[in-house]
Amino acid sequence: MLQTVDWVIVSLFFLIVISIGWVASLRAGKDTTQFFLGGRGMPWWLLGISMVACTFSADTPNLVTGMVRESGVARNWAWWAFLITGMVTVFIYARLWRRSNIMTDLEYYELRYSGRAASFLRGFRAIYLGIFFNTLIMGTVTLAAIKIGGVMLGIEPWVAVVGGSLVVVIYASLGGLRGVIWADFFQYSIAMFGAVLAAVVAVRQPEVGGMSGLLGSEAIADRMAMFPDMTQPSVWIPLLLIPIAVQWWSVWYPGAEPGGGGYIAQRMLSAKDEKNAIGATLLFNFAHYALRPWPWIIVALASLVIYPDLDSIRDAFPSISETYLKDDIAYPVMLSKLNPGWMGLVTASLIAAYMSTIGTHLNWGSSYIVNDFYKRFVRPGAPEKELVTAGRVTTVVLMVIAGLLSLFFLTDATQAFNVLLLSGAGTGAIYLLRWFWWRINAFTEIAAMVVATITAVVLVFFIDDSRIGNEIFDPFTSKLLIAVSVTTLTWIITTLVTAPEDKATLIRFYKLTRPGGPGWKKIRDLAVSESPGEITPEERWNMPLQLLCVFIGTIVIYSALFSIGSLIYKEYLNALLLAITAAGGTLFLFRAFNKISS
Repeated sequence: MLQTVDWVIVSLFFLIVISIGWVASLRAGKDTTQFFLGGRGMPWWLLGISMVACTFSADTPNLVTGMVRESGVARNWAWWAFLITGMVTVFIYARLWRRSNIMTDLEYYELRYSGRAASFLRGFRAIYLGIFFNTLIMGTVTLAAIKIGGVMLGIEPWVAVVGGSLVVVIYASLGGLRGVIWADFFQYSIAMFGAVLAAVVAVRQPEVGGMSGLLGSEAIADRMAMFPDMTQPSVWIPLLLIPIAVQWWSVWYPGAEPGGGGYIAQRMLSAKDEKNAIGATLLFNFAHYALRPWPWIIVALASLVIYPDLDSIRDAFPSISETYLKDDIAYPVMLSKLNPGWMGLVTASLIAAYMSTIGTHLNWGSSYIVNDFYKRFVRPGAPEKELVTAGRVTTVVLMVIAGLLSLFFLTDATQAFNVLLLSGAGTGAIYLLRWFWWRINAFTEIAAMVVATITAVVLVFFIDDSRIGNEIFDPFTSKLLIAVSVTTLTWIITTLVTAPEDKATLIRFYKLTRPGGPGWKKIRDLAVSESPGEITPEERWNMPLQLLCVFIGTIVIYSALFSIGSLIYKEYLNALLLAITAAGGTLFLFRAFNKISS
């Protein structure tokens, strides 16, 4: 339980965050550009930290802990594979998003497509993503707050929900995106320090015996490998091959959308210019994949030494509800071993992680509801002050829905993670191709969205795991492959049998974003003939260099990730070689950066 010194630290943290929101509110209330995009003048380093702070949510340490306890360190490839998506966004799509000059990524639909189908797509996605997907994610994060509050503070679930959401609603509704981003910067610093401190305390427990004792423990001998066992297809195919070969390009997942999107697109659209958009996403991917995972992994491994199974956790914490007793609760259980003072600091770090994620999702979700639904379909002529007020009201409503989900429907982080993956399975390739193939149309996306949702519902609620899967593919991997195959086949057929968008819309889109490439040759030729002095047929296309940078960037960040892991595992030669690889690749990327962003 928290002592007086701990409560003082937590209270000081709340005071600072609310102050940030109040200061930001002096500018955020002027108009929707200020409220939702921070005035389009944000620097790369601040945006990059904000992106990684958002994905550093209170449920992420729990999710990673659950993965490690259930299947070992290699289970993290389920999200490590999304790095490829991130690198594609950095070097190919970041500058395209910034060129579009739209307010939300849903506004893209009426920029790229035309007619009633485009309007329907924009309006429906505003509700579908802004409310359903968004509140499900926030509900998962709030569920983590419930578990942390129950274990570390001994408070009831409803108290954790109300207490955790009240402050974030205040600063997010007051300061808009600018307040969220500056709060993210402060909160990420606290959250990262707290994660490292938690790892240090975990390995210093008498039962663990320091890093040497941890690495030599039989309890984690079969959990430490960073790669799955390559001699067992049933292990490495679903854990490594499927995520790298299929998942990264085929699955839409918030924060790791193929081609960028969601709050990542919101950050890119708020950047000063294209260079800042690229720099922000590059910093985000490095911090997200290379720097953050290992403190959580260390805590997870240490928890296996002290609490090898759920029964041992139940015996030590009999007050924990059976509803919440899953492997992911081992993270807050380990944090309960902190001393006064440090307990307050780490509690503040977890609150920071929670608030940074919730704040971003509240602003992002309300931007969809206000800009892409209310302003577009309900009150097209609404003044800016009214729209800002609508944004603040929507912020409160979204938080209430998320709180109800966490209290009455969700039980563990992996559950929601799997539902979200299946709901977006098969749609990812569209978000990659729509920038570079003029033939993609609004009906392509509508068909994919409908079929993906129906397929996910059938697979999750009507197909029992015992009836699917085999000795190579586990039930979830089998469901993922089925969903990807059905949805992908559907949208390809739909694209080919439906009419393309009208030429005027396509030409306008090409002139604005200049995607280039053979997939736009027909439209480019029309644009050149229409405006010969504006666009030339010889306009340079940097895609070969961009693809090389995607490959090198992926190698750099994976090398950094596993260099840190090798250092922790005391495999010093591997750590050195991987660090040299990462450094060499980084030098290449810096040299190529100006060519790509010019």
